Amino acid sequence: MSNLGFQVLSHQTDETGVKRARAGILKVTDHLGREVQVETPTFMPVGTQGTVKSLTSEDLITLQAKIILGNTYHLYLRPGHKLVENLGGLHKFMNWDGLILTDSGGFQVFSLAGLNKITDDGVTFQSHLDGSKHHFTPELSMEIQSALGSNFVMAFDECPPFPATPEQVSQAMKRTYAWAKRGLEYKLKPHQLRFGIIQGGLYKELRDQSAREITSLPFDAFAIGGLSIGEKPDQMQLMAAYTVALMPWNKPRYLMGVGRPEDLVECVRAGIDMFDCVMPSRNARNGQLFTSQGKINIKNATFAQDSSPLDPNCECEACTKYSRAYLRHLFVAKELLSARLNTVHNLTFYLKIMREMREAILENRFEDWAKKFYTQYHAKKD
Repeated sequence: MSNLGFQVLSHQTDETGVKRARAGILKVTDHLGREVQVETPTFMPVGTQGTVKSLTSEDLITLQAKIILGNTYHLYLRPGHKLVENLGGLHKFMNWDGLILTDSGGFQVFSLAGLNKITDDGVTFQSHLDGSKHHFTPELSMEIQSALGSNFVMAFDECPPFPATPEQVSQAMKRTYAWAKRGLEYKLKPHQLRFGIIQGGLYKELRDQSAREITSLPFDAFAIGGLSIGEKPDQMQLMAAYTVALMPWNKPRYLMGVGRPEDLVECVRAGIDMFDCVMPSRNARNGQLFTSQGKINIKNATFAQDSSPLDPNCECEACTKYSRAYLRHLFVAKELLSARLNTVHNLTFYLKIMREMREAILENRFEDWAKKFYTQYHAKKD
């Protein structure tokens, strides 16, 4: 019996009458036995190594983040999943009382590590830290995620590169399906919920096949994988919209690793419920800030004497207490405070637009909201 409940409260339909953008409630019995509710659509900040870089758990609470991500691959290599389990699990280890989703480690194994060999059993790879060899299997991925104690566990999948031939994508799909079935045999902790991952690249017929196979398995929720890995944004958006229509209406839908603000808008429009991306935090550390009036590169000399707030429509700490001139000074001087304030702002912006989209769907005015958003967001250029 799953300890997850999901209810769609309101939805919009597209011009063909297909149900698309939706607002819902995700109910979870968490690791402490409490019922936790998450309003969807939602954005999940990425905390790769047990931290959303530069932020504390208290910062995340202030931002009203409900779910954050942890990375199975990185936490397996350092400090080690068994150590984390011995210290009370990832929640206690990082002092985070909210929900955690852990990815399977598959994406990093295939994209970051020195890859040695893929077989039907699993993947042998070299650590990016010290070159040591490791062998990841669906069972080991489940073991690591079980030890970490995350609330949402991702199936171990093979994410083919971009570009890839239909034959390459088909082979990856076959392994993803076989590995999904193997992972389901591994017993997790009672509070943990499982996401199956649909692959298929940019090939509609393969997405059809993968969706049929993965959604036939007893997962609690489903995710779209294999996008935002090099294809053009319009290709990603079209394939996400195509795939989401193949997913069950009554279970959460998660689009992995996507997140330009425009992508969030278009993919919420398509019917996605959950998102994550390193973009808001990574770009913050590089000085690119997202505002209601478009992107700003805070290092630009034009801000050196600008006493105005970063975004007059934002109520975050960076915008209400500091000027653009000060934020530029921190960045140029390479002060650590720069990363924190910039990250607070970017995540505030992302979480705010998710809440605004949800409200607009509930009030049946999503298209009007989207039109206004684009008009303001594209008012200024980089």
